[in-house]
Amino acid sequence: MSQDLQPIIIGVGQEVWREQDSTRTPVDALQAVATKAVSDTGSKQVLGAIDTIVHIPFLMNQVPGFIDAMPTNPGAALAERLGINARQYTSDVGGNLPQQLLNEFAARLTREEGSVVLLCGVELLATFLGAVRAGQPFPDWATGQENTAIQVGETPVMTAATEQAHGLYEPINAYPLFESAQAHAKGLSAEEHQRLLGDLLSSMSQVASQNPYAWKNKPLTAAEALSTEGGNRMISHPYTKVMNAVLAVDQAAGVVLTTVGKAKELGIDPDRWVYLRGAAGTHDSWYLSQRPNLSESPALVAACNAAMGQSGLRVQELTHLELYSCFPSAVQAGCDALGLDVDDPRGVTLTGGLSLFGGPGNNYSLHGIAEMVDRLRVTPRGAGLVWANGGYLTKHAVGVYAREPGTSPWKPGDDGELQDAVDALPLVELADVGEGRFVIEAHTVSYVKDLPQRAIALGRLEDGRRCAAVSEDTELLNTLTSKNCVGHTGTVAHSEGINTFAL
Repeated sequence: MSQDLQPIIIGVGQEVWREQDSTRTPVDALQAVATKAVSDTGSKQVLGAIDTIVHIPFLMNQVPGFIDAMPTNPGAALAERLGINARQYTSDVGGNLPQQLLNEFAARLTREEGSVVLLCGVELLATFLGAVRAGQPFPDWATGQENTAIQVGETPVMTAATEQAHGLYEPINAYPLFESAQAHAKGLSAEEHQRLLGDLLSSMSQVASQNPYAWKNKPLTAAEALSTEGGNRMISHPYTKVMNAVLAVDQAAGVVLTTVGKAKELGIDPDRWVYLRGAAGTHDSWYLSQRPNLSESPALVAACNAAMGQSGLRVQELTHLELYSCFPSAVQAGCDALGLDVDDPRGVTLTGGLSLFGGPGNNYSLHGIAEMVDRLRVTPRGAGLVWANGGYLTKHAVGVYAREPGTSPWKPGDDGELQDAVDALPLVELADVGEGRFVIEAHTVSYVKDLPQRAIALGRLEDGRRCAAVSEDTELLNTLTSKNCVGHTGTVAHSEGINTFAL
């Protein structure tokens, strides 16, 4: 493949709006950030050369009743605003989408299916939810544009009926389960685990405090991250509020992607180029309860290995890391997949993370990519990795970026082959009905009004099957919030569709 077909990013832009304004529409926000990204290329010819717009879907499209207030085809509305004729694409849902779609359209560019791609996304959830909470009418953001956007990929239902019945459809309950399994696998005491969480959030807050696009700019000490004072209440053990992704933000990001040959034709200064050196995407079992080991993600390991192998770089050569950070367990999974310590001196985020920088729905990682490009442009011989995650540590997209093009022409990898290898791994059979002996493999406790309310656990039955179970027993809640009980044996019983466990 010709070196001229190697994909590169030539422009990036980000925006944050701290004052709520319901007259600012999502299309207004997209126009602002797209204009910024195009301007960042340094070429007046780029705008007219954009032939593809990829819109990262709104998170609000997943909320019944909200979707009618949103633009039907924001890509078409944006093209009209910019005065260009471009094909429009979008997808379904997932935090993996910014990197996954960038990988997809980079591959299309190498096949000469287009010339210049604008990827963009926005969430104005702070404004929208602010209006809802104030009892105001929904902001009227619908555009009336015909829905001509082409759908790229789709995701099946990611929770089994029994998982939904036991509360595992909520990420705030699912990710703490991984946390308990990870802490047990690493042999961490309760004190060591708390220290890890506090130090991680503190280090991420230092990054956010220096980022002008971050939603929260206050640096935190480890003690402040762990403390439940000042509104930092416990959400699901062991996560305080600041350890959870904050969705009510008004933020947007855009990226302009093309090839080396097209960049030369458009007269883009090579100092603006950042090469996509490696790209891979895979997913774990759609149902988290069927994964063999709840402390690991084989699909993430496969994606990281494939992207790094394609890049020709070693993990030690990466100068920057941007690991998905909706919850601390996700960061740890990323570090484990790359063979890194969570306190790696390079840091784990360039933005500050979803709980501090902000988690603008599906679009967070486009901000991570934009930050990566900005950092690499001022880092001679720099290289970095972005990992984007969707679902319940389910869908993984990895991109490796560098200032240098590599020694051989770039060509897309085979995600299908990667997925076949992941799919060949054995799964645990999931039982709807749990009875008898119950060995705990992961657990959390959800809180309401600062009080522990409900324990949720996954565990093995005597026949090797796994089931979900809950409990509201006060003594058990206190036990699970004071120590890690993974590996402990208890009992489980079933009644009216719900499994209840005891130790």
